[in-house]
Amino acid sequence: MPDSQPPPRPSPDPPGPSDQAALVLCGARLTDGRTVDVRLGGGRIEAVGTAGSLACGPARAGAPRVDLRGYLLLPAPAEPHAHGDTCLSAEPPGPASHTPEDVQRRVTEATLLQLGHGATAVRAQVRIGDVQGLGALEAVLQARRSLRGLAELTTVAMPRLLTGLAGADGLAMLRDAVKMGASVVGGCPDLDPDPIGYVEAALKVAAEQGCPVDLHTDAADSARLSRFAAMAGGMRPGVALGPCAALARLPAETAHRVADRLAAAGIAVVCLPQGGCAGTDRRGTAPVRLLRAAGVRVAAGSGALRDTANPVGRGDPLEAAYLLASGHGMRPADAYDAVSASARAVLGLPEVRVEAGFPAELLAVRGDQLAGALSLAYSRIVVHRGRVVARTSAVREYCGSAAEAELGLPRQGRGKLS
Repeated sequence: MPDSQPPPRPSPDPPGPSDQAALVLCGARLTDGRTVDVRLGGGRIEAVGTAGSLACGPARAGAPRVDLRGYLLLPAPAEPHAHGDTCLSAEPPGPASHTPEDVQRRVTEATLLQLGHGATAVRAQVRIGDVQGLGALEAVLQARRSLRGLAELTTVAMPRLLTGLAGADGLAMLRDAVKMGASVVGGCPDLDPDPIGYVEAALKVAAEQGCPVDLHTDAADSARLSRFAAMAGGMRPGVALGPCAALARLPAETAHRVADRLAAAGIAVVCLPQGGCAGTDRRGTAPVRLLRAAGVRVAAGSGALRDTANPVGRGDPLEAAYLLASGHGMRPADAYDAVSASARAVLGLPEVRVEAGFPAELLAVRGDQLAGALSLAYSRIVVHRGRVVARTSAVREYCGSAAEAELGLPRQGRGKLS
């Protein structure tokens, strides 16, 4: 790595609109069982008090309120692995359009869809080079600007080749992509004839520009993965690998050894429990419990969102957490951490807690316990920068029955079915 200081990064987009006036979330339940009011202001949590204590404080009289009785209030999820250039491209017949206009429309729609699920920050992987050049990246950057104040959309530039004569253009384009505004150096070393050389080149550009690194790999070659870890160990601002599904198919002793090396290098793993993505093996999920036991930070992403790699992808972080809990034996709190605190850490975002002083990035889900919320998270209210940016309401109704009246069964809707 060069000793010189990296050049200045492109200036971030100016802050989007945020509600500087106070907003009070009333009667929300926390995961520790308390029922509280939460006052927000200036994009942060100003105070947390017992239910009914903050709605009419002298300094905030008349502040708008959101009634969260019946909701569980959580730190908002983040999406660490979306595909910005191919999302929502599976349904139209024929090849997907990669014109800048279509890419911008699709990634905007996809980001709003994920925001409705609760993800207030999204990291989008974008291929550069080949036929599309930098057009898809420019389209995603334009979508990022249009979404200011609603969601934080960041981009990962992904060249196909970085080594040999064929990789010279990819290397030059990768540097151009970072200058344009791509905030993360990415790629898929498994597709290059020289995977180790690919990683070396990506790390060099990232060190020059002061960027994080986010690489696709199936992790089928344990020796290669150990070398990756040795090369990237301790790099700042950070390195993430994913989806690493083949780690689950390695012999247990080998997988433990690789996990220890990833942990020692400070490399995070982003798994994709909802399905894989193009360019890597689509089957299975990384061995999340083994990795966590070794001390590896494990985040969970959505991967493909209704593209050819996964035409039924949902882009829902709570579904990813549900799958980790139901299919991989993780406790609900640990599964949710993978899509919230750990995902935010991979994205380089500040920690969120439902406590005074923390960023007001919150998700309210109908329910009173986390396990139930992961099981049936239909109704959601999303807060970004201290203001409500998305609401999803679901009402379920049943035909009248004697059992309902006799047993006092819960019911979301009170209307009669015709």
